[in-house]
Amino acid sequence: MDAIRAAGQVPGPDDAGFPAHHAPRCATLGELEARLTGCRACPRLVAWREEVAEVRRAAFQDQEYWARPVPGFGPADASVAVVGLAPAAHGGNRTGRMFTGDDAGDFLFTALHTVGLASRPGSGHAGDGLSLRGVRLTSPVHCAPPANKPTPGERDTCRAWLAAELDLLSPGLRVVVALGGFGWQALLPVLADAGWDLPRPRPVFGHGAHVLLPATVRRQELRLLGAYHPSRRNTFTGRLTLPMLVGVLREAAALAGLPAG
Repeated sequence: MDAIRAAGQVPGPDDAGFPAHHAPRCATLGELEARLTGCRACPRLVAWREEVAEVRRAAFQDQEYWARPVPGFGPADASVAVVGLAPAAHGGNRTGRMFTGDDAGDFLFTALHTVGLASRPGSGHAGDGLSLRGVRLTSPVHCAPPANKPTPGERDTCRAWLAAELDLLSPGLRVVVALGGFGWQALLPVLADAGWDLPRPRPVFGHGAHVLLPATVRRQELRLLGAYHPSRRNTFTGRLTLPMLVGVLREAAALAGLPAG
C-alpha cells in the first residue's frame, strides 16, 4: 500500500488502502454503497464470503448468494443509526441487505416494527417490501467473517466505510445504538475521529448504556446507546428478550424525536 501511495496510484479494490482512500471521497450514500460493494480489501473475508456462496446451505441451494460487502440499509435522512457486527454468512451475505434473512435480523426487525420504525416484522429477502423510518442499519465490518469473528485488522481496514457513512448521516444524526460489545468498541474511535469528544475513561459497553457526547465545533450533540446483540445465543438463552431490545430502541426514537409505538 505504501508503494502504491508513493507512486501516486489510486488503490484498487484488492488493495488494503481501498476503503481509506475512497470512502471519505463519497459525496452521497449511494456513491458510498457503490464503492463499498466492490471492495476486496480483506483476502480472508473475500475468500470466506465467496466459499459460502459456492457451497451454500441446504435450505438455500436454489438461491444465488450476494457474496459481496453488504451496504447499510435505511433512509439517508435517518436520525438513528443502529450498528451491529457484520453480515451473517447465510443472512446478509446471501440476501445483500443488512440484517436480512437470519434469526438475528428477524428479532431486530420485530423490535423495530414494534416501535414503529420498520414497516414489517420480518426480513426475508431484499425485495420483500420492508422499509425503515428514521433509522439506518450498518456495521463496522461489511463482509461475513468466519465464525462471526472479524480480526482487529479487518475491523480497522473496514473502519473507513463506517466513518464515511456516519459522516454523511451526521447532519440529522442524533442517536447511535451499538448492538454488542464489538460494535461499541468499533464505534468509539470512529466517533472520536469524526470530531465528537469521548469521556475519559472511555465509556464501557453494557445493555442500556447511555452516553451523552456534547456538541463540538464540528458536530452536534449525539447520544450513544448500548444493547445486547440479537444473536441466537443471546436471544435463545434469554440474555436478550424482545422487551429489552424494544426498550432501547424506544429510548433511541424518543431521543431522536421520532414518534414511536
